[in-house]
Amino acid sequence: MVKRILLLGFLLAAGAGALAQNSVQEPEQPYAVVNLSVCNMRRTPDFDAEMISQALLGTPVHVLAFNKWYQIQSPDTYTGWVHPEGIHLMTKAEYHDWNAAEKVVVTALQGIAYSKPSLSAEPVSDLAGGDRVRFKGLVNWFYEVEFPDGRIGYIPRNIASKESVWRENLRTDVPAILATARSMTGFPYIWAGMSPKGMDCSGYVRTVLFLHDIIIPRDAGPQSRVGQRIEHPDDFQPGDLVFFGRRDPAGVKDRVSHVAIYLGDKTFIHSIGIVKVGSFDPESPLYDAFNTGRMLYASRILPYIDREEGLNTTLTNPYYLE
Repeated sequence: MVKRILLLGFLLAAGAGALAQNSVQEPEQPYAVVNLSVCNMRRTPDFDAEMISQALLGTPVHVLAFNKWYQIQSPDTYTGWVHPEGIHLMTKAEYHDWNAAEKVVVTALQGIAYSKPSLSAEPVSDLAGGDRVRFKGLVNWFYEVEFPDGRIGYIPRNIASKESVWRENLRTDVPAILATARSMTGFPYIWAGMSPKGMDCSGYVRTVLFLHDIIIPRDAGPQSRVGQRIEHPDDFQPGDLVFFGRRDPAGVKDRVSHVAIYLGDKTFIHSIGIVKVGSFDPESPLYDAFNTGRMLYASRILPYIDREEGLNTTLTNPYYLE
C-alpha cells in the first residue's frame, strides 16, 4: 500500500513537472535580433525537433512566446522556435536603435569576424552572406562591428561593406541576380536551410534574392502565389521562378513542391541534392527528365517588388522599420 502511494505521488509529481516544462509563457520582451551567423528555427522547442527555417545574423524578429526556447516570427512572417543563444532580446527602443543604426553587410558568401583586427586573431563568430552587424568604425583593413548582444568583432573589408555604400552599388537586375545564383553552384542541399551554408529549394531562391535585398515568402507554395503567373514555358524569361509539383485533376489547387530560377534557353538552376543547373531540353546533356515531367508554371516577381504584399526589401519591410 505504501509503495502504491509513493508510486502515485511520483507519477503526479512527474506529470506536474511535464506540465510545467510544456507551459508556454508570454515573452517579457517581444522584440529581438538574431545573434548567430545562421539561427535555426525549429517546429517545437527542442534540439531534436524538425528544423523548418533559418534566419541570418542581424535580422530583426518578433518574439511570440517563451518555453525555455523562444518562438519567433521573422520578416517573411515565418514562425519557429529558437534556442535562447540564437537571438538577443531587446526593448522596443533598443530594437528601433538597431534598425536605424548603420550596418556592415557581409557580401562574401562566408567569412569570419575576429576578436582583433588581424586574420590570426581568435574568431568571435563565423559569418554567412547577408549577415548584418552594427558599424562601429574602421581599423586598418577591418570594419569594427558590434553584434546584437554587444560583442565586438573585426571583419575584413574585402568580404563586407558599409550598408550605405552597399545600397549605392546594389544591383537588382536579372544578370546580377543570375550571377549570384550561379555563385552557389555545388553548395549542399539542407532541409530548411536558408543561407550559403546550405539551402533547400525555396531557401536557395530566398537566399539568392535576399543577397540583393529582396524579401519574398519562405516556402515554394507561397512563392508560387506572388507575382505574375506564366503558364507556358515558351514565355519564361530569365529570372522567373519555375515551380514543380503535381497538378490538381480538378484544377482547383496544384501541389507545389519544388522551385528553381530560370536561366534562359530552357535551363534552370535549383537546389536538389546540391545547387546545379538542369534543362528542359531532351537534347541537352543537362536534361532533367524528372523535373521536366513535373513542371507546373513560372512566376515573374521582380517587377512586383514593393508593389505587392509579400514582396519587399529591408527598406520597406515593417520588421526593419519598427
